[in-house]
Amino acid sequence: MAQDKFVEVNGLRLHYLDWGGESMPWLVCLHGLTGNAHNFDALAPHLVRRYHVVAIDVRGRGDSAWGPPKEYLPQQYTSDLAAMLDALGIEKPTLIGTSMGGVISMMFAGGWPDRVERLVLNDIGPEIDPAGSARIASYVSESPDSFANLDEVAEYYRKNYPAMARMGRSELREMVKWSVKPDAGGGLTWKMDPAIRRPIRGGASQQRLDLWVPFARIMCPVLVIRGAESDILSPLTARQMRTAHTGVTVVEIPGVGHAPSLVEPESLAALRTFLGLE
Repeated sequence: MAQDKFVEVNGLRLHYLDWGGESMPWLVCLHGLTGNAHNFDALAPHLVRRYHVVAIDVRGRGDSAWGPPKEYLPQQYTSDLAAMLDALGIEKPTLIGTSMGGVISMMFAGGWPDRVERLVLNDIGPEIDPAGSARIASYVSESPDSFANLDEVAEYYRKNYPAMARMGRSELREMVKWSVKPDAGGGLTWKMDPAIRRPIRGGASQQRLDLWVPFARIMCPVLVIRGAESDILSPLTARQMRTAHTGVTVVEIPGVGHAPSLVEPESLAALRTFLGLE
């Protein structure tokens, strides 16, 4: 079972889950835009016999502190990751990043190429399909501020997150409960900072990052897991990633959109081979 732990990073108290594994190589998991560290609860048991697994709540999410709204940027998240690894004495981890977590992982692996052992990118690449990006921006910005109960939260996720649409009621409730907290009116509200859902316009927030630059600098082996029905990572971008980096392996998960849970049989098979979990 994971332990809740905290570390002071760049002036904020950040939360992470630690599954333990003294003397084992480190593996660090990073969640997507509206996710949290518990998104890896189902995957971690498959990894702990080989790795010391931790999953981070990116600033402004989960049980991590909220930061200045103008600092909710990939560059800042990458700086947080670098500082957190230093604080925990993690020299050369394997990284698993889902969606936004994959962007952070790419930027770190490209900025510090000698500090990443292996990299798993879950349904994300240097190019993001505009249709999927617009879809996510729409439902995130228009999400309700509060819910009467956990069933309402689960229904919101079922409607807006393709990968959760097929989940059973109890499984979905267990997953989404980590995204909310009690509010003053007796209902539930997001743990995530509202500034993330309704970001500041202009300035650095509007600058388009060329992620092909850090991607080209990555030195470690890369596993790309793509949902076959993804509207975020296109087949073309996945092919270009193989061309740009000779150490890239791409695996498609049939019948899955954005983003795979990483515990589909096909995902686990790819991870076992890539991470040496056999």
